[in-house]
Amino acid sequence: MESYLHFIDQVAATGNGAGIQPLFGIGGDTLLEEHVVTGLPGYRSMGPVRVGNLAYVQKQHDVYGASILAATHVFFDRRLASPGDESLFKRLEPLGERALQLYNQPDAGLWELRGTQQVHTFSAVMCWAGCERLARIATQLGLTDRAKCWNERARTLHAEILERAWNPKLGTFVATFDGDQLDASLLRLNELFFVDDNDPRYVATVRAIGRELKRGDFVFRYIVPDDFGAPENAFLVCTFWYVNALHAIGDREDARRTFEDLLGCRNRHGLLAEHIDPKTREQWGNFVQTYSMVGLISSAIRLSQRWDQAF
Repeated sequence: MESYLHFIDQVAATGNGAGIQPLFGIGGDTLLEEHVVTGLPGYRSMGPVRVGNLAYVQKQHDVYGASILAATHVFFDRRLASPGDESLFKRLEPLGERALQLYNQPDAGLWELRGTQQVHTFSAVMCWAGCERLARIATQLGLTDRAKCWNERARTLHAEILERAWNPKLGTFVATFDGDQLDASLLRLNELFFVDDNDPRYVATVRAIGRELKRGDFVFRYIVPDDFGAPENAFLVCTFWYVNALHAIGDREDARRTFEDLLGCRNRHGLLAEHIDPKTREQWGNFVQTYSMVGLISSAIRLSQRWDQAF
């Protein structure tokens, strides 16, 4: 854990508050040039086979909030040998400044869309979350003036996001500012503390995603055509997010049933891929997929009985 948090610290320090790329190589590599390997046919001859990831050059504004959220842990976990201090906080503040500049600007979004850029609600909320966590950190460190500053900034972002990401005609939050489409990332608004579990707007959004983005037992990221056409397979982590959302709004039996159904989709080693065919339940995409496995762990924790309620 300390090594991971050190990496986040380095990202904050070297990024200087600007231009943080959305992904790195496993060794911290920053150059991830993408090319097609023409000599390989691909799985079931369904190439092309690509090496690298061109998304490293994209603009994904959620990265600023994500970096701050990851580092927030350092300031509150007393188990760590080197807790966060004012020096680290000051290195994180430029990331918050960038979040303030970019929260309402178009980007490729969480799903790394290559053909379009819009103001994505999830990116904006992550920018808000970065500002809100900086306020919490400042409070923890006793930096009263900085806490007040970041609280005010977070309130400003929160108000605009609520106004522009809520579609009154649909009665739901939507994927993009002033848009009319749903996106599974909206299921995470409560976990980021942007809205409460029982907020009627959040509950309505969860219900709408269940109606509009579910195909069979699985939740799609979105259903509008993207760079590769109309989506055919479900992104597995989205269904785990749906499990968490159902549990949060009180549909606990449905949440548990859906979770147990997902467990049945694992291969004989207990592992999951990135996507799944909602009709055949065949796993597709990158394998093993960290997103899917983290989703499984997250939902298992969410559905588990609290230890202090077990007796």
